[in-house]
Amino acid sequence: MKGCIERLWNGLVKENPVLVLMLGMCPALAVSTQAANGIGMGLSTLAVLVLSNFVISCLRKVIPDQVRLPAYIVIVASLVTVTELLIKAYIPSLYEELGIYIPLIVVNCIILGRAEAYANKHTPLLSVMDGIGMGLGFTVALTIAGAIRELLGTGKVFGAQLLPEGFGMTIFIQPPGAFLVFALIIAIMNAVGIKTRQRKLVESGCDGNCGLCQTPCETAAPKSEEPQKGGEQA
Repeated sequence: MKGCIERLWNGLVKENPVLVLMLGMCPALAVSTQAANGIGMGLSTLAVLVLSNFVISCLRKVIPDQVRLPAYIVIVASLVTVTELLIKAYIPSLYEELGIYIPLIVVNCIILGRAEAYANKHTPLLSVMDGIGMGLGFTVALTIAGAIRELLGTGKVFGAQLLPEGFGMTIFIQPPGAFLVFALIIAIMNAVGIKTRQRKLVESGCDGNCGLCQTPCETAAPKSEEPQKGGEQA
């Protein structure tokens, strides 16, 4: 149970595929113009990621090492085709919005990376939880970025008018806006990480980085006195 929770937390925060590992940036930048598009793309990737991790983990002792990457691509492509047909049949508006980026899930580096780095080495249960964590992390990142871009670009979020009509900075619904928004989110995450790191240094010591430590070092004095004692003896 602890391992499953750790896998979820790892994908959502510690190793968020978009905001920490910088994977899957092409669809993240392209489809995050609206929050709804971010959710649609994220959930589609999550479904493929979970199923591919499960299948690859079950077959990890069967697939020869020499052909494992082609085998992964065949498995992922089959799942993506099914996902694309389901979206096209039941959510045609989302299919039109996402367009070519649905079939491009086949070569999404998040899916192939998790297949090679995790599912190929762990049990099906842990692989499924890893897929859920990474998929949710991808979905959350796209949804947050999409909501910010939609709000600043059109004044709306999920179609609801939150800012005065006529408000809108069109740069945020264009490609440059994606870079600005993701840079802002990543900068905030890094700032929080720096504060956490500084707090750990204060609590546990500098570990050699004395310039960042606010706690007096008790072991420094004896080391500095050793050369003086040696000089007196000489």
